[in-house]
Amino acid sequence: MKTLQNSKAVHLIKKLIEDVSLNGIITNTVIEDLKALRPYTIDEQLPLLAKATRLAAEHIEENETFAIPIPQDEPIEEGEEVEAVESDPKESLHYFFCLIRDIDKKVNEEELREYVKALNEY
Repeated sequence: MKTLQNSKAVHLIKKLIEDVSLNGIITNTVIEDLKALRPYTIDEQLPLLAKATRLAAEHIEENETFAIPIPQDEPIEEGEEVEAVESDPKESLHYFFCLIRDIDKKVNEEELREYVKALNEY
């Protein structure tokens, strides 16, 4: 998958990463920036990013936080017990934004799909 090319979109994702890193989740700012980012993802025909940004904005708007944990690194074997992974909302949202920024890496695309799945199921 290709990354965002539009300079305004690239700037927005950098701003989101920096804002969350420095200030935590300021819901109205994050929601506004995600909504501003989404049209660029549509223009550049990146449906996974469009869906991820929409779902994240809706999730934060409804829950006033980002309650989706960071996807587990290792796949779970069938029959294996799943341990709940403690995840800080700020840390998870920061990671989510980094995945969007670096979506050209296959593993990042897969993890972003896990986030989208979790957002849909929440």
